[in-house]
Amino acid sequence: MNPRSHRIIHRAVPFCCVLIFVATLGYASPTSYLGFDANDYPGDAALPSLKRSFSFSGYWLNIPPGADANGWVGKRSALLKNGFGFLVLFNGRTIRQLKSLGNAAEAGKVDGQSAAALARQEGFHSGAVIFLDQEEGGRMTDDQNAYIFAWVDAVIAGRFRAGIYCSGMPAKEEKGKTIVTADDIREHAGARKISYFVYNDACPPSSGCVYSKNPPPPSASGVPYASVWQFAQSPRRHEFTKRCAATYNPDGNCYAPGAGPGSVNLDLNSSLSPDPSNGRK
Repeated sequence: MNPRSHRIIHRAVPFCCVLIFVATLGYASPTSYLGFDANDYPGDAALPSLKRSFSFSGYWLNIPPGADANGWVGKRSALLKNGFGFLVLFNGRTIRQLKSLGNAAEAGKVDGQSAAALARQEGFHSGAVIFLDQEEGGRMTDDQNAYIFAWVDAVIAGRFRAGIYCSGMPAKEEKGKTIVTADDIREHAGARKISYFVYNDACPPSSGCVYSKNPPPPSASGVPYASVWQFAQSPRRHEFTKRCAATYNPDGNCYAPGAGPGSVNLDLNSSLSPDPSNGRK
């Protein structure tokens, strides 16, 4: 974000007004907060440095997509000690996996119960938001909807709040129509209360791999009801990020400021809360 330039006005200002102005600056807080998520745990030693840039961190309850193990297990206390808020994540099933299981709704129920149990095991209290990771975009199939909503119901029955990570980008359909996955899920959710963590790394609306203490709010993603926006992914997706390619590392990843290849690559997020899962309690 470019610093704003200010004109200096040569005019006397009453002392009381100066005090009010200074006090206002002292108590001002950003309207949105920068966070990160990563499949790999960055390590305890990296947390103080990361906290200088980020207000919250992703936290996987089960094995992240494409990984063989979950390095986040047991790390809640270390993140709390360093002042992080939380974005609690649960890796869901792919379309292929759901087809092989045969009963998508039952799989969703079992996984939702598992998500709630794992969250309690990691020290998260009732009322925390758990986000189901749903990476496949476009219109949801019947099996996907059955899985998602059974998962949501099971998480709520386990006394947690449910959220979903999904696409906030228009996907092409037949006859020139488009569908936004978040809109599709919301339309079929009925009375269920779900928090939406959307990804849209296209430049624009994203500025790319840019670090700001007050990033654009989640509504700038194009999904006005989103509570969290993932605006940069590692590695970058070339077809969507050509206009902001220079903001990424030459290898296509985002790293923490001052870090680079050899450290954990990050996805960047914006939220209206420094603790979007309400996980500090």
